[in-house]
Amino acid sequence: MYLTSKLKKVFFLIAVPLAIIIVLLLANERNQNQKESSIIINEKPKEDSTDNQSSEEASTNTSVFIDIKGEVKQPGVYEMKAQDRVIDAIKTAGGFTANADQSHVNLAQKLQDEMVIEVIANNEDSSISTTSGAATTEKININQATAEEIEELNGIGPSKAAAIIQYREENGMFKQMEDLLNVSGIGEKTLEAIQDDIQIP
Repeated sequence: MYLTSKLKKVFFLIAVPLAIIIVLLLANERNQNQKESSIIINEKPKEDSTDNQSSEEASTNTSVFIDIKGEVKQPGVYEMKAQDRVIDAIKTAGGFTANADQSHVNLAQKLQDEMVIEVIANNEDSSISTTSGAATTEKININQATAEEIEELNGIGPSKAAAIIQYREENGMFKQMEDLLNVSGIGEKTLEAIQDDIQIP
């Protein structure tokens, strides 16, 4: 009887520390698993950030070719970055000549591939003259005209002229007549009324 009681005490003394050790080991293993999961979750946004950075760098490194004419010191075709603006192109071409009319140039406009920048001389009309037989008509260059010149078109008031200028600044030069339909307030009837009076290179 005494021996049995003694064995129980020995077993208890061994079992209790062993149980504590097992609990501690399980808790430690759980903490390690949680840390590993946290590391994996935190790594994913880094990969996305790297991809976005690569896309931005690729966009920045895209080249466009533009043709600069008129009153600049070194007219010609230049290779520029897609994020550059007209002012950067003018600087690349050596800057304006002393006779350049800078009021007709939107220096803040973003460059586009195949874009033509024509800097007119002082006292020179920005519209383009076309001759058909004996008749001569004046066409407004919609990509270079000022708001006041655009307002001279049939059915175009200050608000529509401002919308055309804003669209041109935000989206680049108009490439075809139909692009004007994307301007707020310009519908098919308005386009039909002005298409014979405007020039889009």
